[in-house]
Amino acid sequence: MAASSLLAITLAAPAAALAQAAAPAAPAEGGAIALPQIDVSAAPAAATGYAAQRTGTATKTDTPLRDVPQSVTVITQEAIRDLSAQNLGDVLRYVPGAGYAQGEGNRDTPVLRGQSTTADLFVDGLRDDVQYYRDFYNIDRVEVLLGPNAMIFGRGGTGGVINRVTKQADWEQRREVRLQAGSFGQWRGSLDLGQAINENAAFRLLGMYEESDSYRDGVNIKRYGINPTFAFRIGDSTLIRASYEYFRDERTADRGVPSFRGRPLDLGRSTFVGDPGRSPVHAQVNALNLSAEHRFTNGVLLRNQFRFADYDKFYQNVFSGAVSANGQAVSIAAYNMATHRQNLINQTDLVFDLTTGPFQHKILAGVELARQETDNYRNTGYFTSVGANATSFVTPLGATRINVPVTFRQSATDANNSSVASTAAFYLQDQVQLLPGLQLIAGLRFDHFNVDVRNNRTGQSLEQTDNTVSPRIGLVWQPLRQLPLSLYASFSNTYLPRAGEQLGSLTVTNQSLKPERFTNYEVGAKWDVRPAFSVTAALYQLDRTNLAVTDPNDITRSILVDGTRTRGFELGARGRVTDKWSVLGGWAIQESEITSDQSATVRKGNNVPFVPQNTLSLWNRYDFLPQFGAGLGVVHQSGYYAATDNAVRIPAFTRFDAALYWNVTDRITAQANFENLFGAKYYPVAHSNNNITPGAPFAARFALTTRF
Repeated sequence: MAASSLLAITLAAPAAALAQAAAPAAPAEGGAIALPQIDVSAAPAAATGYAAQRTGTATKTDTPLRDVPQSVTVITQEAIRDLSAQNLGDVLRYVPGAGYAQGEGNRDTPVLRGQSTTADLFVDGLRDDVQYYRDFYNIDRVEVLLGPNAMIFGRGGTGGVINRVTKQADWEQRREVRLQAGSFGQWRGSLDLGQAINENAAFRLLGMYEESDSYRDGVNIKRYGINPTFAFRIGDSTLIRASYEYFRDERTADRGVPSFRGRPLDLGRSTFVGDPGRSPVHAQVNALNLSAEHRFTNGVLLRNQFRFADYDKFYQNVFSGAVSANGQAVSIAAYNMATHRQNLINQTDLVFDLTTGPFQHKILAGVELARQETDNYRNTGYFTSVGANATSFVTPLGATRINVPVTFRQSATDANNSSVASTAAFYLQDQVQLLPGLQLIAGLRFDHFNVDVRNNRTGQSLEQTDNTVSPRIGLVWQPLRQLPLSLYASFSNTYLPRAGEQLGSLTVTNQSLKPERFTNYEVGAKWDVRPAFSVTAALYQLDRTNLAVTDPNDITRSILVDGTRTRGFELGARGRVTDKWSVLGGWAIQESEITSDQSATVRKGNNVPFVPQNTLSLWNRYDFLPQFGAGLGVVHQSGYYAATDNAVRIPAFTRFDAALYWNVTDRITAQANFENLFGAKYYPVAHSNNNITPGAPFAARFALTTRF
């Protein structure tokens, strides 16, 4: 709170001065084009059906999507509901250029333009980077921004970022209860209650509870959350919001099946390898968000966002290792990991219009201050029936679900560390209309990032400080005024400090090395075919450099080499083709390769793992009558490699889904979703050569929603 108040006071005086300096000027002869005025009461992203028209995230200003010089896909609330999506994996399959990895069965792991990540996740534009599974019960939409995004989001964002926008109090009366049931013992309920307290105050309460089993033997999930939000108007120009979320997720860590002779081992969809009873995951989130926006009389906007989040995460897994050479047995390993993190983040933005000669600008100036405190503690599992120091247990493939004694204690290499990471950043962006139909978007961000890591077992402390400058520049050209078509070209980069995305990777050998760098070149087109239907295309190259590897001539030191290069083409379509027919989906072609020799098995020319060459997805909804509709979807994914050594290839698959929609009355709706209609056998995600998840067989989910 102190940081929030200090920044608001610090910027209030210059904001008042800028309010006068930025007074609207008369257009110069030749007609500078006026940029839209800011309205603090407006939603940051307007959407119709499956199509969003605007975003407040990609540039931190209220901007039409076709004026953003990068690939942005918005999964709207209507799309989330029609798909019956409850997590990131459900929606990313409909985002060209995005994918999903297994995450060891305990966390979200998106793969964005060939870069797998557990930290490039944000909520309402603020960092939400702990490793856990997120839920959609309180989410209005999901924004996937591809390509490095350091100018807006800071460190990381190596292949892109995912921002979840929460539902907020909005003075509308809401009374909604949704009940769901489905295959494999799924039970879930959610509520959405909101209304105005008076003309200046409103509240909204969102909640969810779920208990579900799985098609996987011994795997289950229990999760629940509650999220009250409040909004307050002070006059016509100031809006204050406050929200608190308590969320808990409990589940079984399921790391799938091993491989044999370069392919996933065919053990059956339900077969668990390891011990599900000793593979628990617990994640708990307590988060407080505060925001304030004030608009001065001539459009200058002062905005402050504050987030305090406390995360507790524990997972333990007794899981699959490699299959024996004769294909008769599999080794089992075990470990557990506890993480506690507190994030304290404050951002202050100033947005104003400015005219210089024939040019009109929209200026964003911002400051971010953040502090993250993290404790990690890892234990190795020892199978005492084999030996006091035995870290593996071998079991026949006919008896992969085991129940043997395991003790957990620290080994000499297990993590036991505490870290403090602090960020002080300043960013400046200009959206300038150069000519009618031609815009320049240019921005620069300076980050001072410091991390202290203490090894609690040895007492050793390490410190690293990085000062990075991250530019973004893009041109957007609308060649025909009567046609809502934009062509764009952009350049951007980002840095990942040596502490890693989870702040625990700093070592003596890499402490002095430069951060990893990710550079993106992109050209594309965005066409609003109809007001509620858009088509997008992007062609890009993303280079990862400054990768640290062991010096082959001196194993005590690390050296920097080139990392990876990903080239791709993305085609997306979303919205209402007609008043009755809506579509969502895309097609991506990706070539991702390792660009230097990095070890004895990771060689130049190898493919980057988790990156299929071709992905295709298309969801269709057609409303036959006002009361009845149906959906049909297809997801195709070509084969990909499970690890950087390219020893195991995951086979291609094609899956079909469907849905039925029925408006029973004006207040009651029913919905049925059917996944994997024809029972295709496939492996959608992996973590390594011996952690590969079989896909679900045919499954059905039913939902009943009542509004009162």
